[in-house]
Amino acid sequence: MGEIRWQVTQAAPLLAPNAVHIWRVSLDQPSLLVEHLHPLLSIDEQARAARFYFAKDRQHFILARGTLRILLSQYLGIEASAIPFCYNAYGKPALALPAPHNTLHFNLSHSHEIALSAFSYERELGIDVEYMRPLSVSECEMLAEHSFSESERASLRTLPTEAKRQAFFACWTRKEAYIKAKGRGLSIELDQFDVSLTPGEPAALLDSREDPQAVAHWSLRDLPPAKEYAGAIMVEGHDWSASYWQWSPIGLSTKS
Repeated sequence: MGEIRWQVTQAAPLLAPNAVHIWRVSLDQPSLLVEHLHPLLSIDEQARAARFYFAKDRQHFILARGTLRILLSQYLGIEASAIPFCYNAYGKPALALPAPHNTLHFNLSHSHEIALSAFSYERELGIDVEYMRPLSVSECEMLAEHSFSESERASLRTLPTEAKRQAFFACWTRKEAYIKAKGRGLSIELDQFDVSLTPGEPAALLDSREDPQAVAHWSLRDLPPAKEYAGAIMVEGHDWSASYWQWSPIGLSTKS
């Protein structure tokens, strides 16, 4: 896909049927904004935030979850702090609300200085973002031995040295997006399905031994949010269109 154009806005636009809205949030924000968002979190989210050892990790969690709640509140017309979540047996969150509100599906991922969230009606989805930290070729291949399928490992080995790090993170985020979309976490063994990884080739779910219908049921797209980041989104069905938004915090940090 070509370069993504992120439209800057504070408010969530109308989410039409067969549309997927993808939001990028910078986690490099002033502490005053973190303080503003913290009360929006539920009691259990605040407790999770408090368990982070490093302040930066705690702040990033608050920013990611707080902005997710603000966006959900705009789509739903419900106060951000009043939105109840429920979790399936594998930890995937959903809205604990009656119809029609519970038809809004969402997913969140954050890494380093960026968070990505996605929203759609009546379509399960999964999103993943990873900061492409420096890895040697041997580190990429070693990690791939534990997390990639035989086909993916073979594809990685054929690539030139300079392409292997990018291919590794492309594969990693695509696999994460798939298991997040299905909502079953690591109960799905990572070597039981194949995704594309060669730079320049479209993102695609190529095969799934754990679910023979998966290729027909799900669609995968590349989602690079910034330089030195990899990202991917998996969405139920194929007849959907995406729009891309950059969340703006202007004004929020000064609210009481």
